[in-house]
Amino acid sequence: MEIIEQQIVGKDPRKGCEDGLVVTPDFIAVIDGSTSKSEYRHSMWRSNGRQAMKIVARYISRMPAKTTSEQFLTGVTAAVRRHYKKSMLPRLQEHPEDRLTCSVAVYSRLCREVWMVGDCQCLIGDEFYDNPKPYEAELAAMRAEEVRRLLAQGVTQDELLRNDTARPVIIPRMLETMRQQNIGYSVVDGFHIPRQHVRIITLDFRPWNIVMATDGYPFLCPTLAESESRLSRQRAEDPLNIGMFQATKAFHPDNESFDDRTYIRFRV
Repeated sequence: MEIIEQQIVGKDPRKGCEDGLVVTPDFIAVIDGSTSKSEYRHSMWRSNGRQAMKIVARYISRMPAKTTSEQFLTGVTAAVRRHYKKSMLPRLQEHPEDRLTCSVAVYSRLCREVWMVGDCQCLIGDEFYDNPKPYEAELAAMRAEEVRRLLAQGVTQDELLRNDTARPVIIPRMLETMRQQNIGYSVVDGFHIPRQHVRIITLDFRPWNIVMATDGYPFLCPTLAESESRLSRQRAEDPLNIGMFQATKAFHPDNESFDDRTYIRFRV
């Protein structure tokens, strides 16, 4: 495996990045820790998303070369679950929004496979692959509609960028959809991952250029420069993210972007 270029950037320079990147002789992974939607915290020092990312990154960095996708799903679930006290499990079963949660894309050198758990994306040659949460587009559209309503009432774009009052409107629906976590869609959260919602892409033995990234890149391109350029254009043309690309968050003026972002391009 030859690494061509890579980058990881936190959205808020004042806070810890919830994205992660792992490169070993046998595996490459991008990890996207899920931003907390509730007040429940598992650590005094880290957000839930950052802690989930750190656990998963540590697990992948120590995986034996021969680890299969099935072994990975079982092992990474156990790694997260070990951080839950037994007394917490009934609450976490009932409230998925309180779990340590992340999405991850992993390339295995020996298996010649990409494993996609949750909301992540990749390019293999010219072919784009993702594994989106089924309700994400609906939630983004709900927020976009609320933003347009507020703009029509006279709230300015600058005011909404500073204080996105449309986002709290979708939080109840967001929490409701999270009840489908590891039922209707897959994530890593210490609970059983349904295999039918894990996307596995098998490569033949030709040389391939691969890009893997978190969803902080709204438009994934074959090079980092192109991906960054498209992100910059999105910020300039539609900083509220309510147009062709819709998101559940806007570009806050003080932040690097609307989300943490991680990108890696490599050749196998």
